[in-house]
Amino acid sequence: MRSGLKNGRHGFLAGLAVGIAVSIGGAVAWSQTGGGAAQGKAVYTTVLENERVRVRDVTFPPGVLDTGMHTHTYAHVGVILSEGALQFTEPGGKTDRVQFKAGSVGFREANATHQVGNPGTAPMRVIEVELKG
Repeated sequence: MRSGLKNGRHGFLAGLAVGIAVSIGGAVAWSQTGGGAAQGKAVYTTVLENERVRVRDVTFPPGVLDTGMHTHTYAHVGVILSEGALQFTEPGGKTDRVQFKAGSVGFREANATHQVGNPGTAPMRVIEVELKG
């Protein structure tokens, strides 16, 4: 039984790695066609979803600070694709501006509630990997 769990974990991690690699490749190609960012709204594109993960390519347009308050049901990892800053606002109004370098990685627990904005002058792109279980 124990080896079955170990093999399942390895399969999951291998699938996650392949999914992220495919997502980043597709995201780069997508960004070269203009990125699809509607003015004033973040664009969320689901690039992989199965029973264990949801991977989204998110573009935050520049100068937009209010993308809407939302709650992440799942714990998630964010992989920053472009250098810049993001502004996180909690429900009580507390605001935190975080500067990122391309390649930065962050983690948030499940049920995180916030709104995210981009105070910069260039779009910010993030690959968001939600862990369903």
